[in-house]
Amino acid sequence: MTPTISIVTCSYNQAAFLDTTIRSVVAQKIEGLEYFVVNGGSTDGSVDILRRHEIDLAGWVSEKDGGQSEAINKGLQRASGEVVGWLCSDDVLLDGALSEVLEFFARHPDVDAVYGDAVLIDGKGRPLRMKHEIGFMPWLLAFDHNYIPQPSMFWRRRVHEKIGYLREDLHLTMDLELWLRFARAGLKVAHVRRCWSGMRCHDSQKVFTQHDAIRSENAELRQHYGDAVTRMLPLPVVRALARATRVVTKGLQGGYVKSVPESVRLSLQRLHAVAGK
Repeated sequence: MTPTISIVTCSYNQAAFLDTTIRSVVAQKIEGLEYFVVNGGSTDGSVDILRRHEIDLAGWVSEKDGGQSEAINKGLQRASGEVVGWLCSDDVLLDGALSEVLEFFARHPDVDAVYGDAVLIDGKGRPLRMKHEIGFMPWLLAFDHNYIPQPSMFWRRRVHEKIGYLREDLHLTMDLELWLRFARAGLKVAHVRRCWSGMRCHDSQKVFTQHDAIRSENAELRQHYGDAVTRMLPLPVVRALARATRVVTKGLQGGYVKSVPESVRLSLQRLHAVAGK
């Protein structure tokens, strides 16, 4: 039997992208789809967009919160789907993504989480390059960087009963910390070479504007989850080994091919054509 799915979108003052993000989820036309949008009290017209899409949403709120992690948790804690994931309000899902996700979980009852690949897009939804990734290697995530495309990661809701929800004191690396907890709990995480999401790149993203805070959070996670490794080798050596391993592995698997498949281009064009009218 095909499982049900719940998606959470967190948003704050991103009206420029929010409508497209919502439509990318609604257009999946999945039976049993449960979609929540948690808006942090935006003042840029986001609420008008939410009201316009209200009929397609399982629920939405617009209220001040403690940040992105708290907003996502609000949605995840309301979710009833057997599979869950979150989509930030500047990212999009590609055609048929959720159908493929649910089919994968139905065929692999032993898998706790799965992630696909992504395409990087600009502010207008134009494809920049593909983000083909490698399999789940937690020590590379800890010591090199978080290479997993977050909007293409989905997991069984029962996972939260075992490991809890997002750490709300983290505002930039909450996804990385969750993946590392997946590993520590011994969860089975799979990777498939299918493009499931578009990850938007624009100047106002926190990854570009809060470098020092990201480094600080990463250092804390590295210390917490990587103690056993750094007791054996100096940190600079471990980091160099991690980067070399990731680059070689990705290269051998064809991960550096940047050309965007026509099916992905068409999916993005259809989605952003409405926004351009």
